[in-house]
Order: sequence, then structure tokens, then C-alpha cells
Amino acid sequence: MESIHIKAHAKINIALDVVGKRADGYHELKTVMQTLRLHDNLHIKKVREKGVRLVCNKDGLPVDERNLAHCAADYMLKAFGLDEGVSIELEKNIPISAGLAGGSSDCAAVLVGMRDLFGLPLSLVEMAEIGKQFGADVPYCIMGGTMLAEGIGEKLTPLPPLPKAYVLLAKPPFDVSTQKVFSNFCLESCAGDTNFDILVDSIENGNLAVICSQMKNMLESVTIGWHGEIAELKNEMLANGAVGSLMSGSGPTVFGLFEDESELAAADLAVKMKFPNMEIIETEIFNPNGVN
Repeated sequence: MESIHIKAHAKINIALDVVGKRADGYHELKTVMQTLRLHDNLHIKKVREKGVRLVCNKDGLPVDERNLAHCAADYMLKAFGLDEGVSIELEKNIPISAGLAGGSSDCAAVLVGMRDLFGLPLSLVEMAEIGKQFGADVPYCIMGGTMLAEGIGEKLTPLPPLPKAYVLLAKPPFDVSTQKVFSNFCLESCAGDTNFDILVDSIENGNLAVICSQMKNMLESVTIGWHGEIAELKNEMLANGAVGSLMSGSGPTVFGLFEDESELAAADLAVKMKFPNMEIIETEIFNPNGVN
């Protein structure tokens, strides 16, 4: 039977401002998101049996309708009247519940993979429209690259690729509920101080130092209040050569951007020595158009 292999890349938030709250309770955001080379692997295969079968290399991760990848495959089968079923093997490399969009990226990869496997005449823009129903980050994960995202994350404006940079990720040994972070966030007492005009100009000019000067995440005001080690991780990365360091999304993962691969390696060792219980990953900025 026919099959396809597809990668699901992690993302980081270079800057994240909360700019308002909607009547339906969702928060309006303004954020710059960036794809990383770190990725999950998905192998999607047509099978004769109807429905979706999902297996994963990580114990404890749901493989039924609680998993967005499963939901995405089930949707594509039903929405487009596909007569066959699919078997999906998911190899997780992106930390789970980490603020790196691992689940959203898997979902996006399955949507695109199903389109390609079954030869459906859908553009990426049309796929992103489908992806909105599965989560605010899914449209971005379908498009990838360097993007300004607004609204609840679904309004995407492509930006020039971020300059080449090495990335150190540190995932603490606890999870953070995105819903809980937003429910405890107080917009009135927290002013965003990212200048997005300067940030976008610095991206266009490829100036990593100026980009990092605008790296702010308003959600840190909540998450660091619960987990002070997030601030300690940022300081440790900056003390060991990071041009900039930030919490990604609602956390708890902290990333550092490095211009030099040897500084990345040295910071990796330093962070591991000080925080031996952290999950540490070395990766780099990745742009699907091949610039990096």
C-alpha cells in the first residue's frame, strides 16, 4: 500500500505580546514564530481497514481521538470521502507540553501528509484554513518559516527568514497548562514592550543582536511566577554566550540563540551541570525555503 514520510517541525516564539481579550474568552496575540530544525517523524500508510490507527514511540501519549494527529487523519478521511484507512507511526522528538507546538505540528503534518498521500487538490492556504479548527498554532505549523501571527494566532504574515542561529532548548521536568496560564494572565497589569516595527526591520536586515533585544514574552509574567527556574535558565544561557534567551509560548521550555556553534556546545554543558534534571536539546533555526 502507498505511504508517505513527513516531518513535523518544532517552533519557538521570538516575541509574544497579548494585545486584548475577545468576547469569547480567547486572547488576541501578536507574535513572531520561527520553525526549528528539531522535528517529529510521521509515516502515514494507506490500509484497507477503515479508520485511523496511530502508534507512537512515547509511552503515555494518547493515540486515540485525544491526539490531534489522530483527529486530523480522521477528519481528512471523512471530509473528503476517502474509502481507505490509514496507519500512522509517530516518532516523537519534540518534548511534550513544552510550548514548542509539538502536538500542533504533528496535526499539521498529518493534514498535509494526507493531502499528498491521497492526491487532494488543496493549496497550503486551503490547508491552513482547515487547520484552524484544530488549534491556533496549526495554520502556522502548516505554513512554517518566519511569520508574524495575530488574532488568536491564525492571521499570518510571512517575514524574511531569520538569520542563521544555533538554538539551545531546555525543557524543565514539569508541564504548564496553556489554558491555566492565560486564565491567570492580567492584561491590565502587564504592558508589552516588544517594538514589532524594530523587530521586523531587524529580521529584514538579518541583525541577530537587535532581534534579540526585542525578544519579550508577556506570558513569562505568569509562568515565571510559578516556576522561578525559568528565569534562572534564561540567565544561565545569557551568561554562557546566548545573544538572547526567552521562554517559548506559555512555557515551560526556555531557548537561547547563539551565533557560534562552539558557544552553543559550551552553554549546553553549563546548563546541564547547573540543571541536571532538564531535557536539553541542541538544534538550529530552520526555514522551509532552504535559506538556512
